[in-house]
Amino acid sequence: MIILNDNKQAYYQLKKYILDGNFSKIFILCDDNTKKDCLPLLVDKLTISDFKSICIEIEHGEQNKNIKTCEKIWKKLLQNGCDRKSLMINLGGGVVTDIGGFAASVYKRGIRFINIPTTLLAMVDASIGGKTGVDFNDLKNMIGTFCSPEMTFIDIRFLKTLDTFELKSGFAEMLKHGLIQNKKHWEELIHYGYNSINYTLLKDSINIKNRIIENDPYESEERKLLNFGHSIGHGIEAYSLKYDNPSLSHGESIAAGMIMESYLSMKMNLLYLEEFQMIEQNVKKYFGITNLSPPSFNKIVEFINNDKKNRNNNFYFVLLTKIGNAKYDVKIELNMIFDSLKYYSNLKSFS
Repeated sequence: MIILNDNKQAYYQLKKYILDGNFSKIFILCDDNTKKDCLPLLVDKLTISDFKSICIEIEHGEQNKNIKTCEKIWKKLLQNGCDRKSLMINLGGGVVTDIGGFAASVYKRGIRFINIPTTLLAMVDASIGGKTGVDFNDLKNMIGTFCSPEMTFIDIRFLKTLDTFELKSGFAEMLKHGLIQNKKHWEELIHYGYNSINYTLLKDSINIKNRIIENDPYESEERKLLNFGHSIGHGIEAYSLKYDNPSLSHGESIAAGMIMESYLSMKMNLLYLEEFQMIEQNVKKYFGITNLSPPSFNKIVEFINNDKKNRNNNFYFVLLTKIGNAKYDVKIELNMIFDSLKYYSNLKSFS
């Protein structure tokens, strides 16, 4: 169940679920940022006199989305008497909802949890769809489960706590939603930009992802479309997390991946040149060009080679057939990946 807060009834539904659940204990998972900026807003809105919760705080950042942090969460749950009738509320961005959902899904074989995303990225992507997970051996989301939250509660007010860096990270995923399934949504997004995300744009992006997931919850077919830009993008992100300081954001990495995978779509005669140029121009407009040098290509490809979507030592990508439509399970040769990296790196000279 997804509740997008647009009226007073939304928090009433959240409070009613918590009170009617008769939970033995309630835990709120935050990171150091959301505990300071978002937890007071949530507690103020709930205003339940007998609502008692235990806060578990973790450090923010993708570098902390790992088993070690999970162990800290599980220890806190155990120390505070968490049983199978307890509830976990994940209040934060994609790292919190990913790791919180995973920790809850396996603790005592599973306790119920709610996601309350506080970043644009988490609102339109990470908190929706029932994917949980942590990074392992420098690889993105290698350990995880499919486990849906009881509720995803989205309050657009939390967007006011975000800086440009965070807004752009979520904006990349919204652009992806438009590119794979809704040209009108893409056109509205590139018109308004990441600083003007409103209720309607947010709702439209969430609905695109939610419809896909409802049709294919376990990613056997259509849900694979949501990986557009991520095959190369995750490789770039994993490389940056290991070797760069500061590292690229998820959105910056996926934006680069979308340009390269659009380039591959064009090279394979699936996407018209004019539409590819339109995609490249508008992604560059909002994200610029990430600095990728040829010496990094082999390492990036090593990360791509470990992507969960590969099968039988073959690369399978999502490619565009036009703006608003895509196809999955397109086999890509290794030399084509290197070609796309070379093409993208050369754009830096002309941006």
